[in-house]
Amino acid sequence: MRALGEKEIRASFVNCSKGEARRLTLPAEFTGTPWSDLDFLGWRDPKAPDRGYVVAERDDALVGIALRAATGARRSLLKSSICSVCVTPQAGSGIALLVAPRAGEAGRQGNTVGLYVCADLACSLYVRGKKQSALARRMEENLTPQEQHERTLRNLHGFLNQVLAGV
Repeated sequence: MRALGEKEIRASFVNCSKGEARRLTLPAEFTGTPWSDLDFLGWRDPKAPDRGYVVAERDDALVGIALRAATGARRSLLKSSICSVCVTPQAGSGIALLVAPRAGEAGRQGNTVGLYVCADLACSLYVRGKKQSALARRMEENLTPQEQHERTLRNLHGFLNQVLAGV
């Protein structure tokens, strides 16, 4: 992913108001973001832990979405789950159901879509082996690293398409 600036990130959000995008908290170590290791920028808000954000390049444009952790959707700490985006197995609390309001009128009416995803939104780092889940390692796959990156983006873009549907 190419390096992004703060204004560019804030202007990319499609499912929240400009005021909300202006007030969101950027990632903790934003200046040290490892852009070359990212397929998309994802982070949880350090000031509001139930909120998360994703910014991705899609059709030569940036698309940012605001997410919230689903209430009452607690995962068992004893069971493992698999991320729907990067297919990384995680221990119980390593996967979260994050919900995004749909863009446009549908979102203003309260329509949302959800996704079980790595709770820290660091999918790109798990795929590249730069970060380990609590389960210590990813499953062995027959896919090349490039094919895994492509699958990650394909899965994320499928979710973005749901958020943007009807706009």
